[in-house]
Amino acid sequence: MSGLRIIFMGTPEFAVESLDILVKNNYNIAGVITVPDKPAGRGQELNESAVKKYALEKGLTILQPEKLKEENFLKQLRELKADLQIVVAFRMLPEVVWNMPRLGTVNLHGSLLPQYRGAAPINWAVINGEKETGVSTFLLQQEIDTGKIIFREKTPIGENETAGEIHDRLMIIGANLILKTVKAIEENVYPQIDQAEFIAKGEQEKHAPKIFKEDCKIDWNKNVAEVHNFIRGLSPYPSAFSSFIAPDKKTYSVKLFKTEIENCTHTYIIGSIITDSKNHLKISVKNGFILVKELQLAGKKKMATTEFLRGFPMNNDWKSI
Repeated sequence: MSGLRIIFMGTPEFAVESLDILVKNNYNIAGVITVPDKPAGRGQELNESAVKKYALEKGLTILQPEKLKEENFLKQLRELKADLQIVVAFRMLPEVVWNMPRLGTVNLHGSLLPQYRGAAPINWAVINGEKETGVSTFLLQQEIDTGKIIFREKTPIGENETAGEIHDRLMIIGANLILKTVKAIEENVYPQIDQAEFIAKGEQEKHAPKIFKEDCKIDWNKNVAEVHNFIRGLSPYPSAFSSFIAPDKKTYSVKLFKTEIENCTHTYIIGSIITDSKNHLKISVKNGFILVKELQLAGKKKMATTEFLRGFPMNNDWKSI
């Protein structure tokens, strides 16, 4: 086992892969910090984070502070005597926490920093139509996501890939980058590069703020590429939505998850629905059509368009707003 004492901080499934790779490579995980259990569902049963569930399985020491500046938590953290802290999909840390270990605190971020600092880097990279993204490891400092970069790893974004598909790939790439980073720190041979060095002359920095439900309504007046990127950038979560309007003016709320593009000129009104009522459904936008492949009617399960049309008959008198 490595002599390094590591504290791991994380919450969702994305973080579990990184913790798992460290455990499998015999690193000494002195403690795991994750969020407190929260009531969820109709029964309001306490829900444990994915990281906590994994840590329990492996018999790791777990801390779940309500507040990261809590004196009792800070005392427990000091007692763990960590050499290094690893943060993957957790929360903002106060300086008293990130500055505690002698080797500092490394964060894994789901973008090619300094681009897409913020809470939703994968979503925004897809929404903005980027052709590639990646993950970065960096040392935490005061300003969010601004510390010196240790390593970056790139991956292409396919033209129809969703944020969820990119997320799952980056989860694996990120775990391997965490392992590479920890090994380099352990050997005391690792770069620390100012983020400014990764910005080309004249290049604009793009940001990745948190996305709220009200931000997810589809604007059919945008061009076909923008609408397509918006839908796949929010798929599967928080998910882009629209309203389908029946000929009798009844409105149905619908989430869209997978689409493709048809570039062409046409004379349809924006938001017109074109369907054969059996296999295909497309929606008109400025310079083409959005071909709907997977969607979900409010209160129903997610389904492919063919399955959806079998249970929800539509015709060309419908529209989307």
